[in-house]
Order: sequence, then C-alpha cells, then structure tokens
Amino acid sequence: MARTTFRDFTKNLDVTDLRWMPEDGFSPARLRIELLSGLTVALALVPEAVAFAFVAGVHPLVGLYAAFLVGLITALIGGRPGMISGATGALAVVMVALVAQHGVEYLFATVVLMGLLQVFAGVMQWGKFIRLVPHPVMLGFVNGLAIVIFLAQLSQFKVPGTMVDTGHGMGGGEWLSGQPLFLMLTLVAATMAIIWVMPRITRTIPAPLAGIGIVAAVVIGFGLEVPRVGDLASIQGGLPSLHIPMVPLTWETLEIILPYAVILAAIGLIESLLTLNLVGDMTNQRGGASQECIAQGVANTVTGFFGGMGGCAMIGQSMINVKSGGRTRVAGIAAAVFLLLFILVGSPIIELIPLAALVGVMFMVVIGTFAWNSLTILRKVPLTDAFVILLVTVVTVYEDLAVAVVVGVIVSALAYAWNNARRIYATTRESQTEKGAKVYEINGPLFFGSSDGFMELFDVAGDPDKVIVDFAESRVVDQSALQAIEALAAKYEEAGKTVMLRHLSRDCHRLLQKAGQLMIDSDDDPDYALAVDYSVRTGSLGGH
Repeated sequence: MARTTFRDFTKNLDVTDLRWMPEDGFSPARLRIELLSGLTVALALVPEAVAFAFVAGVHPLVGLYAAFLVGLITALIGGRPGMISGATGALAVVMVALVAQHGVEYLFATVVLMGLLQVFAGVMQWGKFIRLVPHPVMLGFVNGLAIVIFLAQLSQFKVPGTMVDTGHGMGGGEWLSGQPLFLMLTLVAATMAIIWVMPRITRTIPAPLAGIGIVAAVVIGFGLEVPRVGDLASIQGGLPSLHIPMVPLTWETLEIILPYAVILAAIGLIESLLTLNLVGDMTNQRGGASQECIAQGVANTVTGFFGGMGGCAMIGQSMINVKSGGRTRVAGIAAAVFLLLFILVGSPIIELIPLAALVGVMFMVVIGTFAWNSLTILRKVPLTDAFVILLVTVVTVYEDLAVAVVVGVIVSALAYAWNNARRIYATTRESQTEKGAKVYEINGPLFFGSSDGFMELFDVAGDPDKVIVDFAESRVVDQSALQAIEALAAKYEEAGKTVMLRHLSRDCHRLLQKAGQLMIDSDDDPDYALAVDYSVRTGSLGGH
C-alpha cells in the first residue's frame, strides 16, 4: 500500500488557497470592507473568548490569546479564506474537567498534543471524510449550533459579578429584572433593527459594526447603566510569550492528556470542517479540507506553547465575517490583529461597549444561521431524514456537536443499509441456452445487510438439477456477499445439484473457488472491483 508523505501532500495543495490578495489586487473599497469586517469580528470575539475562558475555568487572557493566535494562523494558511477561528464553547466544555482535576498547565500540554494530532490527520488527508456527512446531518448541525449560540447569549442577561465558579466552569448568577432587563432588551432589539436596516441605506460600513457603534455611542453618550464588556473581566494584557507547559514528561502525563487531546482534536476538526463546508456554500468555494486540518493543528500546537486554550472554527464569527463582506484572508488577519490591539492598548475603550450590542449581533447570526427551510421540509423528506435532522439538532444542544455528527452519520448509514437490504429480489425463468436449467436473475446490491435475504430467494429442494444465478442486475459488494454465494453453492452441492454463477466480476471469479462448481465466464462480465481486499485460500475466503 502506497504511503502518503508530507511532500506528496503538499504537492496536492491548491496554492491558490494560500493567497490572501485577489488576483487583481485590492482596490481601496475592497480593502476597507475587509478591514471593517475584521474589526466587527474582533469586537464579537472579545466577549465570546472571555465567556469560554470562564467555562473552561481559566483566566480570560488564556481565551483571548487563543482567539488571537488560532485566528491569525488559520487566517494565514487555512483551507477557506473568510473563515474565522478562535476559542470555542464546544472545546471549553471538554477542557473544564481537565483544568479542574489537573490544572491549567496540563491544559496547555493537551492543546499541543491536540494540534499534533490534527496535523497528522491533515497530512493523512483524513479531512476528505467530511464528504461522508449527509445533508440531513448538516442541517441538524447548523440548527443545533444556532440554538447553542442563542443559549450562550442568555448568560449576558445576568447581573454582572453574580456568577460563581461551580467547579465545572462559571455558572449560576442572578437574572436581570425590571428596568435593567427592559433597557437591555431594548438595546438588543435596537442593534438588531440597525443591522436589518443598514444594508438598505448603505453598505459602506458593515451592518453589524454599525449596530455596535451606534448603540455603544448612545449608551456611552447618555451614561446608561447597562452591562458592559468590562463587567465580564478586564481584557488588558501584554503580548503572549513563549511558555513551555510545566508538566512532567512521563508516561503518566501522557495517559492523562491523550484522551482529552483525542476528543478535542476530533471535536475541533469536525466543527472546523463543517464550518468550512458551510462557508464554502456561501462563497462558492470548494476543497481545502486537509489543508484546514493542518492549519488548525499548527495553530493549536503554537497556541499551547504561548499560554492559549486552543480553538477551532467559529461558525458565528465566520457568518459575521462573510455577511459583512469579508472574502479574503485579510479579514481574518485583521480580526486577529485588532483583537491583539484591544488587549495591548484598546482595553479602556472596548470595555465600555455594552454587551447588549454584541448580543444583538449574535442574535442576528442565530437568525441567519438556523436553516428555517428545514422546518418546512420535515414533512416532505423521508421519515428517516427528518428523524436525523431532529436527532442531530437535539444531541448538538444537549451533548456536543462531535457526538451529534457521529450519531447522525451512524443512523444515516444504518438507514441506508436497511433500505438497500430490502431492495434485493429475484425473478425466475427457464434457461434458453441450458436445457432444463432454472435461471435466477438477481436484482439489487448483495452485501452484509442483504445476504440473509439473498439466501431466502432460492428453493434448493424444489429446483431442477441445474440452476443458473445471474448477477447482471446486481452488484457484489463485500466479503459477506461472497460468503453468501459460497454458502448457496454449498447447499446445491449437498443436494447433488449444479449451480452456475453468471455475470460475476473478475474479483469474484478469483475469490470463489468451490470445488465442482461451474462458473460461466461471460464476455460481458462486469469489471468493477470489490470494496474489500482478500487473500484466497483453497476452498475458502480469508481476509487480511
């Protein structure tokens, strides 16, 4: 079996995906759109990174550094220009147990190992397996993630400073009520209204940025008492510095961090690749899955050595970027640079921004992300597809998206196998070339799911001495199918009858070697290959 080397992989990379400037260069208008889009994304990243750091039980700067480093590196070398990556809640909910039990240094070591696993997945080109995710699973993923984004914003409607460390991240807290709640809701609604109206007036400024700017100006100008970014935590800090994780280099350490690293790597890649597909559909771009795996891996490896909590693609911020006009790598790079400037010099200003404005932006993202058409097609699509959509949505909300996608793919695969298993049937007739022979014309795929049904098609006791089984309208798929054919031949042999196998592929001719059985080697035998690889032993089939 040929091995795929890193050099082989890089030869297959589409180098045009590494461009961060359009072929015709940047016009002033395009550059302005990209930079403003990046600024909008950066503003939306701040409360998300801080909130997810609280969820993971680490300092807010650990989340902000992750958002900067992961966002910058994936913007530079990722598989899809326009995608935004950073610290995410899907990873934070897994990290919290590790931090609570072993401390933040073990988290940094885990993030490094997580990144190396993702790089390995990219080099092996495992990203292409995202093609196996059915459309109903994608719909369920998008809907579930939209609900998760919505629920994450509800914590902003709590009184600042009342949330406590529960040992599993920040939780609890008192809900706003009375006039503060009314004012918060009013500002959220105003932000959403501005975002909705702004494109109808002008597209000079991205609508989300206009919403944030106008509402922030009103709040600051009138001195309104509402929760602000600074109420979450101070975002002031310095440049991220090199930090080797302070953990013992022992087998015991590996036993602790490896399970978390595998889970985090899987969740990060699944969310990133699904987001890659979603952004690709909106921007008419294709490919880049394996490249994105490598970019995510490099980003997380670097982040782990600079005191960050790691991250992956962020569907909410990616939607903000795309809908604000960001189409090139400049927007993602700008978002990361602006975020770093916020940390270094801009924290006094950014901390004055009302949370209501950012919540309004995310609510508009929820509305734009949720696949509303899926509600109308539930009654039109097959029952299994409708069930998968709902199942993936529910599991995404109550568990996590990696489990939801795996469950959705498994259910879809089982449904597909069951439907195909019921498709096999046979028509019978007398042979025109072999006097007295009975012909079974098999229709439908023969594989593990239909092998039992295949055996039930034959009347061994009542059939004549010569039987022809014609596979012209069938396809032999796997070893279970070959075993079923051998078992059928053995039954006829025990009954003292001869079975002829017609229109089998060359692979089947080589693999089926039952003594005394006649096979018709027709000129029009199919030449497709089996989806399995076997070695042949005398009188039996052996897998290797």
